[in-house]
Amino acid sequence: MKRIIIDTNFYVAFKKRDDAAIVTLKKADYIAVNTVILGELLAGFRCGTREERNREELDLFFDSPRVDLLSVDDGTAEFYAQIFADLKQKGRPIPTNDLWLAASAMQHGLALATYDDHFNSISGLLLANKL
Repeated sequence: MKRIIIDTNFYVAFKKRDDAAIVTLKKADYIAVNTVILGELLAGFRCGTREERNREELDLFFDSPRVDLLSVDDGTAEFYAQIFADLKQKGRPIPTNDLWLAASAMQHGLALATYDDHFNSISGLLLANKL
């Protein structure tokens, strides 16, 4: 059973019909999006020229029984703090929203589907492209 959480860039790649993203999503039994990534997507839609269409497509994506929206909570914050401290010690900071995404992935035992290499610096984080 393949359980993943997706990054903003992964969703965008899927919508642009990226073959690797499509295959990964087809193979997944469970696909999570956390509220931070939802915020990034909605902000991108708002700043673009196809906001209504993009929102409709995202709603259809969430209509799938395999897709779930995960909230950030106090458990996520604990993972965030650990990842932040680890990366600070390594001298390898990453963007704040990506810290929240990694924390959600680790909290829920999900592999992260992303195109960002900086996630490789996070000890213990499962990456979907390395499964």
